[in-house]
Amino acid sequence: MAPEKNQCCTLSITGLSHDGAGVGRTEQGYVLFVPHTAPGDLCEVRVVKALKHYGYGRLERLLSPSPDRCEPACPVFGRCGGCVYQHITYEAECRTKQQQVEMALQKELSGPQPVAPIVPSPAVLRYRNKVQLPVGLQDGHAVTGFFRSRSHQVIPCEDCLLQPREAFVAARLLCSHIDAFGIPVYDERTHRGLVRTLFVRVGAVTGQVMVVVVINGQLLPHAQELVSSLREHLPGLASMQLCHNTRQTNVILGDSYTTLWGAPTIEDSILGVPFSISAASFYQVNHAQCEALYRTAAQLAELDGTQKLLDLYCGIGSIGLSMAHLCSELVGVEVVPQAVADADACARAAGIDNARFLCADAAQAAAALAAEGFRPDVVIVDPPRKGCEPSLLQTIADMAPFRVVYVSCNPATLARDLRILRTLGYELVQARPFDFFPRTAHVETVAGLVRKAPDDFSRANREPAGSAGL
Repeated sequence: MAPEKNQCCTLSITGLSHDGAGVGRTEQGYVLFVPHTAPGDLCEVRVVKALKHYGYGRLERLLSPSPDRCEPACPVFGRCGGCVYQHITYEAECRTKQQQVEMALQKELSGPQPVAPIVPSPAVLRYRNKVQLPVGLQDGHAVTGFFRSRSHQVIPCEDCLLQPREAFVAARLLCSHIDAFGIPVYDERTHRGLVRTLFVRVGAVTGQVMVVVVINGQLLPHAQELVSSLREHLPGLASMQLCHNTRQTNVILGDSYTTLWGAPTIEDSILGVPFSISAASFYQVNHAQCEALYRTAAQLAELDGTQKLLDLYCGIGSIGLSMAHLCSELVGVEVVPQAVADADACARAAGIDNARFLCADAAQAAAALAAEGFRPDVVIVDPPRKGCEPSLLQTIADMAPFRVVYVSCNPATLARDLRILRTLGYELVQARPFDFFPRTAHVETVAGLVRKAPDDFSRANREPAGSAGL
């Protein structure tokens, strides 16, 4: 029986949802999701939304705390929509993420799967090398921060402990510039105003800093004064740009850029391979974990220098280029033109001559490569959260690579795609979670699959659909 809205009830929290909310049942068995609670909490909860089979609650009073609880390190935790696990120990967070991956795979693949222990992040704080700070107004003054959960309200934040310090130096300078020259701040509701977002990226190895101001227009008043301030206070500044986004959208970056000072890219390296990174290019935000995951991906690929490697959703080519010395030929595919240009430039700068990169949709490019007779021995996929299209998975299977390495930021879509790949003749050898994003709900996973022997595949296809977890 569903409780009434605003009703208070005593709840024992027994688990965590995929987005970090505590989960408990009322005495009547009704499920409530309660943010900022932890398994083992006994708490008083107020119902804020009641649907037919489940609802959402707000923590009113903690009656008995979970042994996993700790004091949040951030003063705006609970108001900002970023972190969800500041209130529990890091060990408990890693345990939760391990369980999420195991349960997702077990549900889709019908039974326990070979999931190795999670790799914790070497740094729990200051691990990110990129941040996007929306700009808002408070008491008539410009502020930067993060959106409140499920809203466009900017919660001012002078220093997020997950982000690079350079970002908040740049944020203070930008806000002072906006106030000094009376520059209008963009309003998400009316779509009026100029300054939308501050984007900062820092090279983990080089220390080079990129600062991008996203504007709803073409010119930033007195831009050179801002450049001078940034150069004075950020010794690592290597790129200062405007990004022009005049669309009425919640997509942060626009399609065109103006470089006001320095270069349009910054330099960094992964596993010794140098990369030039533009604002539009995807680049892993946790550098240390990125290198650890790439090493594991290479182990699962089992390259010996003779095989052809296909890298789909390759971004600036970082995964494939880190393995280029282990394969005979590398083909990378990415839909973002600037990322493909960056990948080509990186290969040239690194002296890698066995790589080429195609700008195309992953499924279309894979089909075109198959049509031209390119037959990879190993395929790596690193898709967005929605996972791979079934047509792409079918095309991969038609290419018949012996191994597939799947990098995922979403356990649910990873599990779904692994199930599809199993029906197409591939068997999961190992999955290993990596905590790329401490204190948030996200977890990265790398999975290695091998093509079944023909006899094994034929036998699997003769089994009833239920036995395969379909």
